[in-house]
Amino acid sequence: MRSQMDKAKAFRELHERPGAFIIPNPWEAGTAKLLAAMGFEALATTSLGVANMLGRATVSLDEIIANCRVITAATDLPVNADLENCGAHDPKQAAKAIRLAAEAGCVGGSIEDFTGDPKNPIYDFALAVERVHAAVEAARALPFPFMLTARAENLLHGRKDIDDTIKRLQAFEAAGADVLYSPGLYDLATIKTVCDSLRKPFNHVMGFADPTLTIDQLSAAGVKRISVGGAMARVALAAFLRCANEMKDKGAFTYIREMAPVKEVREAFAKVQPSS
Repeated sequence: MRSQMDKAKAFRELHERPGAFIIPNPWEAGTAKLLAAMGFEALATTSLGVANMLGRATVSLDEIIANCRVITAATDLPVNADLENCGAHDPKQAAKAIRLAAEAGCVGGSIEDFTGDPKNPIYDFALAVERVHAAVEAARALPFPFMLTARAENLLHGRKDIDDTIKRLQAFEAAGADVLYSPGLYDLATIKTVCDSLRKPFNHVMGFADPTLTIDQLSAAGVKRISVGGAMARVALAAFLRCANEMKDKGAFTYIREMAPVKEVREAFAKVQPSS
């Protein structure tokens, strides 16, 4: 079994090697094990996937951390935590989420500038930067090299200001964030513009982007890490609803033809050694 230090070093190396890598987002132990069995090198949690799993629109920080424990215990892969706004507005309070994620077994995690309030969705610039700085201090205080990702959420919340988004990402970079992230970038040209404005690795999420883009195109544009957020969880829900609608509306069960083979799934589960 790899120690947390070993996982942290492996995760950092993924960000330092040439080209982009994919970090998919499981939402419970089974999906984490399946992705590990397929050969992915790191995983990331998804707060949207957790919310869907619990049947709610939002989740608390405690629930996010509990899910982190489930994902990190399921495989021996490095795990990055989606911590939303870290559960607090105050920088020092928010920074505590970094320690909690590390205690849950994660070797990376994010802090974002979305307030959680639809009426006032984005933290003021100075406060957003202060929050990232506090998170950086918390990450550096850990006994292993925790990868801190800082997210600029403008584009997801009606603020289609790419200049302000870049300004925020650059300020987060200067504050010490290891990875930068701006969900909502759609086209390759804009993605390249953002990546060219930064020196540190950029995480691009495909859940909100042109679905025809490929890893080779994104890598050439300067992206280092590619996640999918809650996309896989939502596709799984779409399949579930198709099955349910077929039974409810047609009294039919043809979806059974598309079931994953039990033997294949169990073999994948058995292949993955969980962390101790």
